[in-house]
Amino acid sequence: MEIIVKNKQHNKLLGREEITSIVKSETTPKTEEFKKEFAGKFSFNEELVAIKKIKGNFGKKEFDVEAYVYDSKEDLEKHEQKPKAKKEAKPEVAEGQNK
Repeated sequence: MEIIVKNKQHNKLLGREEITSIVKSETTPKTEEFKKEFAGKFSFNEELVAIKKIKGNFGKKEFDVEAYVYDSKEDLEKHEQKPKAKKEAKPEVAEGQNK
């Protein structure tokens, strides 16, 4: 996996580095896999990296990736959404029965 940085901008208001890059890979990079590779290559703490978008270009082995690297754990928790917990399926009500 080869990572080429297109744009790098520091956002002081939100306390993060906004990085746009191109990734050359045979398959679509998984978010966790890319996060480890990205943090290792640029010496960032993996816990402070948030991947916003991985977009593939049809017919090419290049992917556009938007990532945010936060200055602190507090900034990350303040500005990023937490994943929703999956709801369990409700048991179906048998036909002819009222609630």
